[in-house]
Amino acid sequence: MMEKIINLLKENTMQIPKLLLLNYKKFRCNEKDLIVLIYLYNEHDISFNPKKISDNLNITLPEVLEAIDHLSSSGILSIQLTKNNGVREEQVVLDGLYEKMAYLILNEEEKENKSKTIYDLFEQEFGRTLSPMEYEIIGGWRDAGFEQDVIVLALKEATYNGVSNLRYIDKILYEWKKKGIHTKADIEKDRASYQNKKIEKKELFDYDWLNDNDE
Repeated sequence: MMEKIINLLKENTMQIPKLLLLNYKKFRCNEKDLIVLIYLYNEHDISFNPKKISDNLNITLPEVLEAIDHLSSSGILSIQLTKNNGVREEQVVLDGLYEKMAYLILNEEEKENKSKTIYDLFEQEFGRTLSPMEYEIIGGWRDAGFEQDVIVLALKEATYNGVSNLRYIDKILYEWKKKGIHTKADIEKDRASYQNKKIEKKELFDYDWLNDNDE
């Protein structure tokens, strides 16, 4: 089976997603399933033709059907019956594979974000390395009791306004503290309240007082 994979690679005609190659066992696939899946992933003709798969991959028809059955039971692919110009035919649908790969990508991004320290996030937003003094200032915010989510939101607020210095962020945090804002939920509540006041104010000024006939 390994030899068949090597031959596919040597032909240089097939694209093998690295994500799939590294994680196929997480999808409950074996090497034979992987061979068939790589073929189907690269096949433009989505009609289900086990004989053609068998001939192209040089594996027996029972082996192809076994791999298809295994991939189907694992939720990676499905065989759907469709009508094409009045002719009924079976087609291979790989939506399950794409969903599993997307889930893996999202998981990896979450892990990467969690592994980043708050200092990494600042350096990423500022596009430069922090100075020792800046490290101390950020550490001081944490020592003062500011949650990391709150500090990060203050950072986002600053960069949104085109400002990338800690003095500005310190002012944001100071103002939030004066308002009794200590958590991310507090910030969201304050923003919702602000938006509601803006709407009320707009409605007040937009009201046609001269033509108010309600007596």
